[in-house]
Amino acid sequence: MTSLRVGFAGTPAFAATALAALSDAGFTIPVVLTQPDRPKGRGLGVAPSPVKTLALARGLAVFQPASLKSDAARGDALAVPIDVLVVAAYGLLLPPAVLGWPRAGCVNIHASLLPRWRGAAPIPRAIEAGDAVSGITIMQMDAGLDTGPIITTRKVPLAARETAGTLHDKLAATGAAAIVDVLQMLARDGRLVSTPQPTAGATYAAKIDRDKDGRLDWSQEAAVLDRQIRAFDPVPGAATTLRGDSVKIWRGVAIDATTNAAPGTVLAAAATGIDVACGKGALRIGELQPAGSRRMGSAAFIAGRALAPGAHFGER
Repeated sequence: MTSLRVGFAGTPAFAATALAALSDAGFTIPVVLTQPDRPKGRGLGVAPSPVKTLALARGLAVFQPASLKSDAARGDALAVPIDVLVVAAYGLLLPPAVLGWPRAGCVNIHASLLPRWRGAAPIPRAIEAGDAVSGITIMQMDAGLDTGPIITTRKVPLAARETAGTLHDKLAATGAAAIVDVLQMLARDGRLVSTPQPTAGATYAAKIDRDKDGRLDWSQEAAVLDRQIRAFDPVPGAATTLRGDSVKIWRGVAIDATTNAAPGTVLAAAATGIDVACGKGALRIGELQPAGSRRMGSAAFIAGRALAPGAHFGER
């Protein structure tokens, strides 16, 4: 098993979980690809990716090409012989030269049950859509966008109050375990067996637009806003306004309510929650974050702003 030479390409924490599992399982990892260091945080200091941080801590060779489109951009990475390349949330498309690099091809860890939620943001899109189950697909990569044949899948049910953050962690652990099993199979059998994706049921998980996706539209049903809040927790957070100031909503649950009040109107303000009229029903907000402040419960928010029924969230 340890004689299998495994290349790795990934960038965020989701990918680092898989890299750690492969390293712990004893696979030889002669090359790690990750995106270049980026500005991060309020100070915008340049920071390495979670994959780079882990790789360096384990003494693995790291390459950070800004692009893979040309031989010059790929640099010396492709000169390293590997049997298989594991790809997890890398963030760069793999051109034919990279797809043909490893003997056994490139294998992707994708955070959905393909062909549902191909694309960049399968985790928040699954929650936003109200899916009851998500999962991991290990697939053989081809030139398409998450269209390659499936090697294996692992289902992960969504909890009633699942957030993108909690589902991310579940899927990262599931994906890490799955890829170790797949590579152990490759090491044992010398090949991977895969099945073409079904043509029915394909959906696309569009990249998150912070301004568009994070903005709450109070004319929507309360259940829709409930899912939106959880889908974009922790990033980018669900945003609205109150008296012209930006506010993020971190916790809210849909409740039944019959009212003639305009969407966005505060119906009740109590320590148990702030009830806000929606297009259908109401959203009971339990945790908020004013701009420039910390997260807080509804009681602290009300006390600091003298919030009362009749106030209005969002644009009028």
